[in-house]
Amino acid sequence: MANTKSAQKALRASAEKREINRARKNRIRSFIRKVDDAIKAGDQPQAREAFKALEPEIMRGVTKKVFKLNTAARKLTRMSAAIKKIAAK
Repeated sequence: MANTKSAQKALRASAEKREINRARKNRIRSFIRKVDDAIKAGDQPQAREAFKALEPEIMRGVTKKVFKLNTAARKLTRMSAAIKKIAAK
């Protein structure tokens, strides 16, 4: 257990931040799941709509330091390519 008052406060703050970050990651994962489901179903219009909703959410995660920029960019690029692949079929 933390010995000083400042260490106790830091413990509380980190616990709160951990819960907030977990909620943010969960929310972003839900958006990713919606896009993945639409891609697997082969429904391009629905996938595009879900992707439009996902993009600002994942970038907000970057600004809140839940994800790194390169990770977010990689996820978005791969999803965009998968959506384009549906149109080619």
